[in-house]
Amino acid sequence: MEKPPLTNENGSVLAESRSDMALVSADDEVGSAGAAGQEDDRPAWDSKLQYVLAQVGFSVGLGNVWRFPYLCHQNGGGAFMLLYVLLLLIIGVPLFFMELAAGQSIRQGSIGVWKHISPRLAGIGYSSCMVCFFVALYYNVIIAWSLFYMGNSFQYPLPWEHCPVDMISNQTVKECAASSPTSFFWFRKALDISDSIDESGEFNPIMTGCLLAAWAIVCLAMIKGIKSSAKVMYFSSVFPYVVLICFLIRGLMLDGALDGIKYMFYPKLEIWGEVQVWRQAATQVFFALGLGYGSVIAYSSYNPLHNNCHRDAIMVSAINFMTSVLASLVVFVVLGFRAKNIALECVASNVARMAEMATTGSSQHWWPWFNISDPKSVSLHDYREWYSHYGSLLGSNITDCDLEREMSKGVEGTGLAFIAFTEAMSLFPASPFWSTLFFLMLLNLGLSTMFGTMQGILTPLMDNFRVLGRHKTMLTVCCCILGFLFGLLFTQRSGNYFVTMFDDYSATLPLIVVVIFETFSVAWVYGADRFLDDVEVMLHWRPPVVYRYLWKYVCLLGMLGLLAASLLRMVFKRPTYTAWNHTTGSEATLEYPGWALIMLSMLIITASLPVPIGYLLSFLRGGRSLPVEEGEVEPPRERYSKCNSDEPEPNNHHSSVDEDRNRPRSTFLPLGAEHYRLLSQQEDGEEEEDTEV
Repeated sequence: MEKPPLTNENGSVLAESRSDMALVSADDEVGSAGAAGQEDDRPAWDSKLQYVLAQVGFSVGLGNVWRFPYLCHQNGGGAFMLLYVLLLLIIGVPLFFMELAAGQSIRQGSIGVWKHISPRLAGIGYSSCMVCFFVALYYNVIIAWSLFYMGNSFQYPLPWEHCPVDMISNQTVKECAASSPTSFFWFRKALDISDSIDESGEFNPIMTGCLLAAWAIVCLAMIKGIKSSAKVMYFSSVFPYVVLICFLIRGLMLDGALDGIKYMFYPKLEIWGEVQVWRQAATQVFFALGLGYGSVIAYSSYNPLHNNCHRDAIMVSAINFMTSVLASLVVFVVLGFRAKNIALECVASNVARMAEMATTGSSQHWWPWFNISDPKSVSLHDYREWYSHYGSLLGSNITDCDLEREMSKGVEGTGLAFIAFTEAMSLFPASPFWSTLFFLMLLNLGLSTMFGTMQGILTPLMDNFRVLGRHKTMLTVCCCILGFLFGLLFTQRSGNYFVTMFDDYSATLPLIVVVIFETFSVAWVYGADRFLDDVEVMLHWRPPVVYRYLWKYVCLLGMLGLLAASLLRMVFKRPTYTAWNHTTGSEATLEYPGWALIMLSMLIITASLPVPIGYLLSFLRGGRSLPVEEGEVEPPRERYSKCNSDEPEPNNHHSSVDEDRNRPRSTFLPLGAEHYRLLSQQEDGEEEEDTEV
């Protein structure tokens, strides 16, 4: 059945037959991008490219480089990728599209968006801001680490290539000899780390300076809002791809590169039966797209009203996934090269021991067939084949040299970037050049994500508090100063352990809670059909009806399952962290002490608390009960009202609505400083004014 016109020439909602009441602007000069007053006052992207780079820069972050490759390798290679794509399509893209559409249609930050849907859900936006603040605190510390390593890359040889010598004993430092040069430089020179989280120690002056520099960069880039940060995005979002492609081309020329790719992509379909793998894949989808932070909503709120956000959701999600695959190729090409070198050194060492045994006249039936007089000429394949037959007959002096075991060491998080990757780059020709390039890439990946995270804090606050909105520069500077002061927690000697705590617990559970409430509010409180109606008005075409069922059932149940799995894991497995033991020169897994458990619990509670508090405050003020049944007519609110077509008024002369359109309708409209009047259709030509600012 042919649909009636949706909008008139100036973008106002026309379809009287679609609703009993609609908000329209009292200003006759409303543009197609929304209300004129809103457009004049609200910043906008200079181009579509700027916006896409901002969304890609935020979603593509450090996790694509050091988290996705690790999960892929540990959980079945190609099989994990297939599972990831499946969850991306049925959960990731629909939720990403939902946030884009909500921000673009309402033209507010996260607080304003969920307050628009229901005043009792305003706490969702405050929770998003709180999580963004926690993430910004430790994320900028990682940027500070990247600055420190980049500064140390302008040396030849690189300072982490060799162990230092003790000036007193004239011997290699024991801690370095027991571990490796790269591990020693990371834990002792960069972090000067303590042995546990209980030993706080003094501040690290160099890292404190690097953290100050990192916050200064963020502040300068964001001091003029999206007008300044968007210009930085042209470099920070594109440069990492240039570096990844350069590393891939160079890495494919190295010995062991194909071994790394083979180990990464070798499929193990049996992992699909493990609940833990599904949880990790869903979590990675969740964090890869930046759902729940409010940054996606903030960025899309600066878009024109009729921008095709559906295409943007699919495009950004696809770019994000392809970036993860590209980063995984680069990581495992380099790790394959590193592992091959370590394995060949192991072979040469063992063959040298056998050569010493030969000088004693020993000749056994297990004697190898390869030439032991030249240890470096023995191939890894020949040695492993011989060891598989006779290894059990030998003593502990002769060991196995397993390439895959070497690849699995230190390939997650900071262990990949600051230990394994730096070790591999020290073996490259012109190693300072590649090291500088790599850490400059990490710096740009971190900054582009940091800009989005800060936008998830600043935009909602400026939109909902006019005093802050009038002093954008001062708000940005104050937030950065506050972030630096709180960030000093991470520059003490035990700071790395707090980074791990914040990374593991300050965001995961609160963000899952936020996204569950977001999905519930759109699909059930506001109504999935009504939301699709609004998107249809924006895009001039109706998205597939499959989104209705994905939002109402698949996404919501999937997020509830992820929350349950995460909670059960915390309950049945006491939280632990990895500590560095300087005596043994190795890492050890320790349980968090009681005070640290209280601290991480407070992080989770503090970030999640605004949701129930917001609901309770609204309830005490006498607001309307939740949940709202889909199709229920909402009374006029202080600043806005919604459209509805479920029960037409008796005197409505437009009551001849087609039966197939009897579903509830409403229209999200921008909230700004312009006046609106409420059009009542109870009597033709009669207008009932409801002016507001």
